[in-house]
Amino acid sequence: MLLVVTYSRDARETLRNVCRTHEETVVRRFGRAALLEETEFGAFLACRLREKHGHDVQVERTEPFNEFADAPDSVREAAEAYESRDVASTPYDKFAVGTDHPPTSRMRDRDL
Repeated sequence: MLLVVTYSRDARETLRNVCRTHEETVVRRFGRAALLEETEFGAFLACRLREKHGHDVQVERTEPFNEFADAPDSVREAAEAYESRDVASTPYDKFAVGTDHPPTSRMRDRDL
C-alpha cells in the first residue's frame, strides 16, 4: 500500500477530494493521511499530490503487519497478558517484573 501524509491545509483538501473522487483506490482514510492501493493509479494519485504540493505531501510504501508472522510469540503473549491484568492502571514494566514477559527496554532495542 501507499501511505500519503499531508502537512498543509491545501494538501489535506486535495487529498480529501482525491479520496472522494477515487474511492475504489482508497484503502483507508485517516484525516490528514490515506492508504492507497499499490497500483499504478494509486502511484499516479500520490505523485500528483506530491507534484501539486511538494514537501507538504509525504509518500511511503507500506506493508501490512501480520502479528502472527511478524511479532515474536513472547511479544504477543506479553500484550495478551498485559491487557488481561487485574489492575488497569499498572504500568507494563511493573507488570512484567518477575515474569517471563520481556521488559520494554529490551523490546525497544530489537527490530522485528
